[in-house]
Amino acid sequence: MSIYQPKRSTGRLFVLDASGARLFVMNTDGSEKKILANGCRIPDGIAVDAQAGNIYWSNMGVPSVNDGSIERIDIDGGNRRTIVPVGGTFTPKQIHLDKANGRIYWCDREGMRVMRCNLDGSKRETLVASGSEGDRHDQTRWCVGITIDPLREKIYWTQKGPDNAGLGRIFRAGIEMPKGERATDRSDIEIVHEGLPEPIDLELDLESRVLYWTDRGDPPLGNTVNRVPIDRPGARPEIVFDHLMEGIGIALDIANGRMFMTDLAGSVYSARLDGSDRKAVAAVQGNLTGIAYVEF
Repeated sequence: MSIYQPKRSTGRLFVLDASGARLFVMNTDGSEKKILANGCRIPDGIAVDAQAGNIYWSNMGVPSVNDGSIERIDIDGGNRRTIVPVGGTFTPKQIHLDKANGRIYWCDREGMRVMRCNLDGSKRETLVASGSEGDRHDQTRWCVGITIDPLREKIYWTQKGPDNAGLGRIFRAGIEMPKGERATDRSDIEIVHEGLPEPIDLELDLESRVLYWTDRGDPPLGNTVNRVPIDRPGARPEIVFDHLMEGIGIALDIANGRMFMTDLAGSVYSARLDGSDRKAVAAVQGNLTGIAYVEF
């Protein structure tokens, strides 16, 4: 009689360290860390195209200067190149890969924009502009986290607001611009949730139609991971994870029913999607930001 042996996970975590200016990869239990790139300029958002063997990440640059960029590197750490040049975006934050349509999406914080381009950096465009140059110090206009719903053709993004002000919001709009409209005044923008502490990065479970996000605000509502069904207007968000130390990145592993999170204290955590089976995966000397999970 044979005994069932569960398949050994071949998943990897790709993680950004803002203070260490690096990109590294490790197993999901925190073992076998390997640095793939150094000299990143305050890296924040990351996306991995495992099929093509590419990693994309955003460099915030100096937040007060228009010097953000987006880079790409092979999954083994070779062939590093810049696809959105320095100054091509102001302060890029979370990025999202739309493999099917050959695009990457990102939020530009001080630029107050939702943007996208082709995978080679061409056809860079602004989809949402939440303010103009004179509004740059208004943190309610800062766009931070992003994901897309390809089934309903929607973009979701966060505008975090000032620290612990309870003015954070999550928005959505169509992936394509309404005909005849502009990024500054498009009519299809909806507020999905408001009154949040400081919503940061977003992830969407398309199978269950559930939106997840990290929040940096003070406890009990902040420094958490939250989730809410996106097809139930007015549904109350559920806190599924807490006690992060300035939570930033989130990555979902839907096939195995789990999620991974990072915080600025240098920790990587894992948990089931409902927050159970909580584990500290790794503790790193640095400020961890973006995280991506990939199954090979």
